[in-house]
Amino acid sequence: MQRAAADERRKHPGAEVEIWATDEHRIGLKPITRGVWAPIGQRPVALGHHRFEWLYVTGFVEPITGRTVWNVSNGISKAYFELVLADFAKSAGAGPNKRIVLQLDNAGWHGPENLTVPDGIRLVFQPAHSPELQPAEHLWPFLDEPLVNRYFETIEELDAAVAERCLALMQQIQTISACTLFHWWPRPTSLKAL
Repeated sequence: MQRAAADERRKHPGAEVEIWATDEHRIGLKPITRGVWAPIGQRPVALGHHRFEWLYVTGFVEPITGRTVWNVSNGISKAYFELVLADFAKSAGAGPNKRIVLQLDNAGWHGPENLTVPDGIRLVFQPAHSPELQPAEHLWPFLDEPLVNRYFETIEELDAAVAERCLALMQQIQTISACTLFHWWPRPTSLKAL
């Protein structure tokens, strides 16, 4: 990541360079259940009805600042991922004056073959089978929190709850930064030395 960011600084002097991470999360009408505290002798009950309709949430995070960008869809593919990347590039202001180094995993739809990457975005793939290196993985417990032990009648109800949560998380930049800014994540000062 540091080398990629330093390389972008060399290739584009004067351009701002930001380092982001992205990941996808599948949620659906299959309930998310967790244990809860209850008075002694009382057993908590959560309504559930397993159905297999899904939403795919793509989260982008800049760990240094805690800024996030979200995309919710009912499917994922390489063609759709290109649209998500283009939307992210526009939202984050990527282009000639702002370069974004984006860390992502090796999901099949991320593959560089025939993938159109917007101007201003440089993809850096993390090693295979290493979700612990992905800051965006830490977004999902926050996203799931208001969905836990809740019953959603339709996928549209779930979509509305997810959209509301994404908007709320965009305001919680300090919390997001605290959970995604790993000790080894490149800081702006460390990039100047390379």
